[in-house]
Amino acid sequence: MSLEKQAKHLSKAQIEAVIGYLAKTRHSVRNQLIFLLSAKAGLRSCEIALLTWSMVIDAQGEIGQAIILPNEASKGSSGRIIPINKDLRRSLIEWRRSDWAAPSARVISTERSKQTSSQAIVNMFARWYERLGFIGCSSHSGRRTFITNAARKISLVGGSLRDVQMLAGHSSLRITQRYIDGEQEAQRKIVDLI
Repeated sequence: MSLEKQAKHLSKAQIEAVIGYLAKTRHSVRNQLIFLLSAKAGLRSCEIALLTWSMVIDAQGEIGQAIILPNEASKGSSGRIIPINKDLRRSLIEWRRSDWAAPSARVISTERSKQTSSQAIVNMFARWYERLGFIGCSSHSGRRTFITNAARKISLVGGSLRDVQMLAGHSSLRITQRYIDGEQEAQRKIVDLI
């Protein structure tokens, strides 16, 4: 994938703008959850569409500590365990409260169906970003943002790029590296330290 075709990653201000915009939409709780599953868990559109409650709840039926994404719900055989971010947890709890369903039910549903397609998720992101005027953003922008942010912060918690690769569900570090945006200010600072 060439750099020109990659989805743009989102700044902190853009993330806040998306969340603020989605708070005013007709299905605000669901829409914010879809966005957070992308930006705070790095899920692909197909993974968001296939996510079931059993993948996010614990043995007591409460929202668990991690998303347990099996191979059949991921791209290829990239099943993985993703710890649940605190904002995402709140969103999952709120959505579950408003749309309680059996553990086998899909997390994301619509008025017309108890499940939704990957393409419907892609279309939602396209519509949201278009209305916000975010050029070059797509359903993959939240995922790229998650991976880039994880890569920038992983050393703060004693991790490595291998941990980011595992969170992303990539088969190689090379793929993960293509998702990570460089930071010019950090590059300038590191050169000044040399």
